[in-house]
Amino acid sequence: MITNYAHFYPMKGTPINPSTSKRKKANLIQNLRRLDSVLVAFSGGVDSAFLSSVAHEALGEKALAVTASSPIHPAEEKAAAVDFAQTTGIPHVVIDSDEMSLPEFLANGPDRCYHCKKALARKLAGVAKERGIRHMVHGANTDDLSDYRPGFRAAQESGLTAPLIETALGKAEIRFLAREMGLSVWDRPADACLVSRLPYGSPITTEKLQMIESAEAFLRGKGLGGLRVRHHGAMARVEADGDSFQRMTDQALREEIVERFRAIGFVHIAMDLEGYLPGKMNRELSRETRFS
Repeated sequence: MITNYAHFYPMKGTPINPSTSKRKKANLIQNLRRLDSVLVAFSGGVDSAFLSSVAHEALGEKALAVTASSPIHPAEEKAAAVDFAQTTGIPHVVIDSDEMSLPEFLANGPDRCYHCKKALARKLAGVAKERGIRHMVHGANTDDLSDYRPGFRAAQESGLTAPLIETALGKAEIRFLAREMGLSVWDRPADACLVSRLPYGSPITTEKLQMIESAEAFLRGKGLGGLRVRHHGAMARVEADGDSFQRMTDQALREEIVERFRAIGFVHIAMDLEGYLPGKMNRELSRETRFS
């Protein structure tokens, strides 16, 4: 299995070639079958759902999906993972992760994801050992390589591999293949843990994470999507895509949002004029940090 991904480059925006994508899936199945048994770190998103499904297709009951339950993940995310596994028949367990007990994680430095992934990997390794599973994998794809991802190093050090990267699968291809397979999550919006809404250096607390989760859940309940609520102390900075951004200019809706956000605990509510862009908080990092 490949563990050095330095030579892979994201191919965002590249048109999908159905035959090429299907050939990559066939290669993925072959690679997974060689593992004999596998544990998949399953968040509930499209990438890990696709990987879990293909692993189940390749290995049957010898493929186990494992979801981490933690304050850093929205409750909705865990519920979606449980529902997907039950619907598809994929063997699945939910475990509690313990990153919230780690001072080096709670400090929220640029290496927070490294410490989080290391802690999760230890939990996954325990499950794998208990179940007699020889290999652990996660759902990173080639598009992920364009952003700062210190968790990759932790995953590699802990023995997790990334089969989607090894078969050169990007996000668009994964969505295409997931749709071809009839997976309900094929168009699920990309997400990241709630900690990604905090600026580096802002200590991580359960209270902050709950504020973010409540605020984003409220906006989604209003039919808004493609958004993030960034927590800047007393201020909530809302990033939203074009359609949601336009809808939020409606005065009545703005007043509802302000009232709800203040009830959650925010004093000031701001709209980011640039809109929603993944990984925007990483701009605060130096080039040396991001590409180290």
